[in-house]
Amino acid sequence: MKKKARTNKASAEKSPVRAAAKRTIAKSAKPAKPLSANKSAKSAKPVKATRKKALAAPTPAVPSSDGKLTFNHAMIYCKDVDRGMRFYRDLMGFKLIEDFRYEGTPVYARLRAPGGDGTIALHMAGPGASLASEGVRLYFEVRDLDDFCRKLMQKGFYITQMPRMMPWGWRHAYLNDPDGHEISLYWAGENRMKKSVMQAVREVAKR
Repeated sequence: MKKKARTNKASAEKSPVRAAAKRTIAKSAKPAKPLSANKSAKSAKPVKATRKKALAAPTPAVPSSDGKLTFNHAMIYCKDVDRGMRFYRDLMGFKLIEDFRYEGTPVYARLRAPGGDGTIALHMAGPGASLASEGVRLYFEVRDLDDFCRKLMQKGFYITQMPRMMPWGWRHAYLNDPDGHEISLYWAGENRMKKSVMQAVREVAKR
C-alpha cells in the first residue's frame, strides 16, 4: 500500500501538467526586478520638478544680497527740500524717482545719480535742527570734471575749489549744496587704486 502511494506520487511529479504548474508558481513567487534607471526616469512623474516650478517666486523687488548687509542710500537733511531738489536734479543731473509732499510742500525726495544706481534722499529737517555735517562729505565721480564744474559756474553756482590734483593722486573739486553739506566732485583716473599717504596722516604722524 505504501509502495503504491510512493509510485503514484512519483508519477504525479513526473506529470507534465504538474511540472508546468510548479514552474508557474515558482515564477510568480520570485521578487519583481527593479526598473532600470532609464525606465524609472521615463515612467516616474516629475513631482519635485513640478513642485519647484509651482513654488517659484516672482523676481523680488529688493535685490538679493545673500543675507549680507548692503548700502542703500545717503540721507541728506534740508531746510527746504524743494531747493535741494533744484540743486541735485537741475544742477547735478540727478533723476527724481520719488517725491513725497505734505499739503503740497515737498518734505521728502529720492533721487538717482545720472550714472549708475546710487541714490540719495532729501529729508526736511525739523524746526531748529542743526544741519552741520563735519566729518561727512558726499563724493560724486565724473570723468569730465573740468567741464562739469564749468557748467555749474555758468549756472551761477559757486565752487569753493576748482579741480586740481590732490596729494593722494586724485583730481578734486569742492563745493557746498544749498544747506551747506560739503560735496567733492572728483575723478580718480589711473591712480584709482594708488593713493598716496594723505596730508592729514602725515600731520598726525608728526605729533
